[in-house]
Amino acid sequence: MSQPTPLMPHATASWLVDNTALTFEQIAEFCGLHILEVQAMADDLASSKYTGRDPIHSGELNHAEIEKGQADPEYRLRMQRAPVSVSRTKGPRYTPVSKRQDKPDGIAWLVRNHPEISDAQIGKLIGTTRNTIAAVRDRSHWNIQNIQPKDPVTLGLCSQRELDAVVAKAAKKAGLEGGAAQDAAALGGDKQALIEELQAEREAAAKAAVEAAQEAEAHAWLEARRAQEANGD
Repeated sequence: MSQPTPLMPHATASWLVDNTALTFEQIAEFCGLHILEVQAMADDLASSKYTGRDPIHSGELNHAEIEKGQADPEYRLRMQRAPVSVSRTKGPRYTPVSKRQDKPDGIAWLVRNHPEISDAQIGKLIGTTRNTIAAVRDRSHWNIQNIQPKDPVTLGLCSQRELDAVVAKAAKKAGLEGGAAQDAAALGGDKQALIEELQAEREAAAKAAVEAAQEAEAHAWLEARRAQEANGD
């Protein structure tokens, strides 16, 4: 049985990235996020959007548990105290005010890239209404000229896991299970390739920094040597 996720998973992940040496995989699994979301936080592509939340202060983790994870990259962090769940039985999915203007972009992306997903599923996934979806779909939306299809995961309107689940469910209902499986496999390969590319870029940058430091040191030594020779003359 899977354990609950932190009350504020993105804010908790941001804090863990900044304050621990846990791997991206450990943080992603504990917070219920996709590894690329954590990677983006570490690369300063998304962390600025979140104020870090200390899971130790909330009791969800403790120092001993974090130390176990840092000592063993394969260790799976365990929730120390599950957050108090808050359920809503009615009403659409809540979206922060700052992100509501991004909903039409997310709708346009889903309509274009996943036509098998129903309007009801889109509405539940990103917390919007059928009227808004219909307006984006038939291009009668009042702001249609400024709407640009964007991945709702990138916009922060839903998680990658939620999107994958909806896509899989819609594909199964539409009888596209085989194609969906192939797409998922291809997507997984693309994500792994992206992670490897990012790691390679980091290693190259680190190597370049070391070489630059060595070159600067050699140059400083040469200048000092020349100065000594000049003084000796």
